[in-house]
Amino acid sequence: MQTGTITAASAAAGKIGNFVPSAIKGRPDLDFAAALQKVSPQAQAKARATATDFEGMFLNSMFAQMTSGLKGEGPFGDTVGTGVWRSMLTEQYSKTFAKAGGVGIASEVYRTLIMQQAKVTSTDTSKTTNQ
Repeated sequence: MQTGTITAASAAAGKIGNFVPSAIKGRPDLDFAAALQKVSPQAQAKARATATDFEGMFLNSMFAQMTSGLKGEGPFGDTVGTGVWRSMLTEQYSKTFAKAGGVGIASEVYRTLIMQQAKVTSTDTSKTTNQ
């Protein structure tokens, strides 16, 4: 993920480098774009992975609830070995679903993590310049 300087043309187009920030009511999220400038690429990658993992766990919980009441024969039935198999299947479904874009939870979690990191970075910078 690349970030660059925000110019009037790129802000109007909603693009910063190769990244297109999220929009709020159809307008570019410039606060998020500014926060990305303050956070290192390594921290951005870690935040993206954390957000995707969080969405995967949420989806796993939802898929497990979806299949918990199934009875009968076959792979989704209620036979001896299907409980373990079903849990592994729903885990893989949730990971694949989250990596493919999920339901939008990861992007909001990512935005929140970046905004918090940028705030901490700004606070740390102001403390060191005041001392």
